[in-house]
Amino acid sequence: MATTTETMTPRRLSRALGPTALVLFGLTYLAPVTVFTTYGIVTQQTDNHLPSAYVVALVAMLFTAFSYGRMARAFPVSGSAYTYTQQSFGAHLGFLTGWTLMLDYLLLPMINFLLIGIYLNTQFPAVPQWVFALAALLVTLVFNVLGITLVNKLNVAIVSLSVLLVVVFAALSIGHLATNPGAGVPNPLTPFLPGPDGLGPVFAGAAVLALSFLGFDAVSTLAEEAKNPVRDIPRAILLTTLIGGVIFIVVSWLGALVVPDWHAFHDLDNAGVDLMAKVGGTLLTDFFVAVYVVGAFGSGMTTQVSVSRIIFSMGRDGILPRVFGRLHPRFKTPWVAAVLVSAISLLALVVSLGVAAEMISFGALVAFSMVNLAVIRHFLFPRGGAARRGPREWIVYGLLPAIGFALTVWLWTSLSQVTFIVGLSWVALGFIYLAVSTRFFRRRPPTLDFSETELVDPAAAPASAE
Repeated sequence: MATTTETMTPRRLSRALGPTALVLFGLTYLAPVTVFTTYGIVTQQTDNHLPSAYVVALVAMLFTAFSYGRMARAFPVSGSAYTYTQQSFGAHLGFLTGWTLMLDYLLLPMINFLLIGIYLNTQFPAVPQWVFALAALLVTLVFNVLGITLVNKLNVAIVSLSVLLVVVFAALSIGHLATNPGAGVPNPLTPFLPGPDGLGPVFAGAAVLALSFLGFDAVSTLAEEAKNPVRDIPRAILLTTLIGGVIFIVVSWLGALVVPDWHAFHDLDNAGVDLMAKVGGTLLTDFFVAVYVVGAFGSGMTTQVSVSRIIFSMGRDGILPRVFGRLHPRFKTPWVAAVLVSAISLLALVVSLGVAAEMISFGALVAFSMVNLAVIRHFLFPRGGAARRGPREWIVYGLLPAIGFALTVWLWTSLSQVTFIVGLSWVALGFIYLAVSTRFFRRRPPTLDFSETELVDPAAAPASAE
């Protein structure tokens, strides 16, 4: 089996990112406006206790972020959960972790097209949302094939507008509550208190909210570009998680005070529109939809470009059929891989937002669980080596990641039955592929490449040995 390094031109990345740049990068991926993606769905699921669900999710993610930081310090290279699992548990389990992560990569473009359809339909109700979703999908595919990268250059502006939107919403919400003291809940702490059904619904909601924290692990992929990765990457991961979580909690809390009952939302999928209309009227609503749609399009564009490159790399190296490793003869873009991602993204025409969010959270929580276990294995029970196991080591490398593992597993098992059926079917498909490609585990599994690699035409690349 050919490996990525055999067909790639080695490149050394420039170490130019300091701690501030790393945190800003992580917050860019978290995107403060993400709080509105599943706002209505999780508010209903938790029976108006969305802030509580965010607190639970943040606690679980902080333990997991700590584990990411430890592994990033031990392995300051790109690859994130896939690399950490591979280095700690071996290539086979590493491959299955990477395979599960692929589910996230494949579905992320789809959920952005779905959101574009949902929010544009609020402004143009005569046009079905699937029309907007399909149009966004096709435009993104064309851009990907043509190699247009304008959207990437607009990311800073999009994030700035998103932050401005969140700040304006918070200010207007406080003003609304101050001028309408009887409109909200009698006790401002009610959204944080257990409901009549206990913590079960809160944990179920927190499981879906794992989607909101997907960006923090992206910081670990910059280990080769950080000035001081051993020191700065772990700190940036924790700060990104903490700052992002606090923003989500504050915004959801203010929203819960402004609209204390989810029954007031006209449509749970676009509850953010009702929130904006409540505190800012038509002007804020229009601004919100515009920012959200542009941000979703930019995210859909970048995520499709990213996963298309991964599939191209896998096709070029023989992990997938080599047809996926073809470049467009004129534009030199992975057009076959892009078409495959777009075909999968057609699910946006039939899948609900809740199911899509849970499917992405499934892959994320599996990866988070494996990273927590990787810390325990690598530091306390290293492969082929001895480990120092004093009281401090058992706490830092044993107890803390074990708590993170338990919390992520609890969230993972709180997902819906449909999500488990689809997710475990995907894992089973990966296991079958792994068994066949390794001749029932007698050979080393294929290597997945999750880095932003240079596109190399396989026809022009030197032949590699099997």
